[in-house]
Amino acid sequence: MTAPDLSAARSSQPAAHPVAYVAALAGIALATLAGLLVEQQFGSEPVVLLYIPAVLAAAIYAGLWPALLSAVAATLAYNYWFTAPLHTFSIEKPADVVTVIVLFVVAAVTSQLAGQLRTQAQLASSHAARNAAIAGFARQLLSSADVEAIAKVTVNELSRLFECHTVFMGGADSDRPLASAPNEAALAPSDLAAAAVTLGTGETTGRGVRKLDLADWQFRPIITGQGVAAAVGMARSDGLPPVSEDQQALLTSLLDQVALAMERAQHERNARDVATIYERDRLRSALLASIGEEVKPRLNAIGAAARQMRREGTSDRSLANSVAAEVVKLDRFVDNLVHLSAGGESEPLAVSGLVIDLQQRTVLCRGEPVHLTPKEFALLVELAKHPGRVLAHAHLLRAVWGPAQAEQIEYLRVAIRALRQKLELDPASPALILNEPAVGYRLAG
Repeated sequence: MTAPDLSAARSSQPAAHPVAYVAALAGIALATLAGLLVEQQFGSEPVVLLYIPAVLAAAIYAGLWPALLSAVAATLAYNYWFTAPLHTFSIEKPADVVTVIVLFVVAAVTSQLAGQLRTQAQLASSHAARNAAIAGFARQLLSSADVEAIAKVTVNELSRLFECHTVFMGGADSDRPLASAPNEAALAPSDLAAAAVTLGTGETTGRGVRKLDLADWQFRPIITGQGVAAAVGMARSDGLPPVSEDQQALLTSLLDQVALAMERAQHERNARDVATIYERDRLRSALLASIGEEVKPRLNAIGAAARQMRREGTSDRSLANSVAAEVVKLDRFVDNLVHLSAGGESEPLAVSGLVIDLQQRTVLCRGEPVHLTPKEFALLVELAKHPGRVLAHAHLLRAVWGPAQAEQIEYLRVAIRALRQKLELDPASPALILNEPAVGYRLAG
């Protein structure tokens, strides 16, 4: 269902087609013919019941106003054909007056109720279609890993739902759309100015809006937790505003989904950057450690050989002294490098009121010692090494439990829950160890 379909369905009392009124009157005519046949066998009293189904059918299939017309027509037809004097709109018997009045009241009330039920059914259908559109859009965004993919999905879906041209503006190059649909769009200078205002202020600009109404496109901001991340431009070929009042709520919901997708992509990118930094630090530590294991023995051997040559006097003494001096310098340099590798873990980590001693494996929280299990301590250390940065679930599981447990997120949740119980002032509202939904955890910096 397209956005125009949704707006038509949401209209509380849609205008009925002339055919609906003709059909409502035809139903009363058929009920009258059936009444004439029934009257010959059973009299006029049962005839009144034949008009109720015709009124209900008009209300259900044609709408409220055709149903009300049907109710009036049923009353007049019953009066004309079945109350004395016949073939007039006069009524002689008081009982017939009551019958005609009751028929009109029942027909009007039933038509009103049936019309309301029809309207509610249309509203339910439109809401279901709107929710389905939002859910389908969200599913497509979940498979988008970067801003370019999000932009492509956004323009394709908005163009299809609202039957208009769509562009996605954002990033460092705001003079050129990241994506457009259904075809590549060329923006006029006035359109680029409207897009720049939206990106700068977070306000809707362009066609149909007071601000920069001279632009052919209407631009709406996509706002994340960090501010205006992008802008979506929409335009119709007929020059009308691309989004009607009835479509505003749907478009707002869809743009909120885009904002969430962009935040998720940013968190995933940050997590990848953190993983890259961690792997680089780990490799550097391994290389520095290998210096102590591989290079120092060879330096010691060279130094011993130089001293042996100097004692035996079998070579140039000044050359032997020079070699020995350089070996001493290199040995001191290697010692400094090895000390640098270990020094990163010799100094206690202090972050967010915590003091973590990596050598003694102790933790002070607000000056009080806290007992942690080995896994809890390792998890806290990993978070404290990157304060303020989001660490992905898989990264924390590999670092603390090992590669074989990289998918066991429940292990991580249990450990995080235990840490919060021991470190947070209010574990129900954590302010130290924060959760980034569907991404990982970070330690408040």
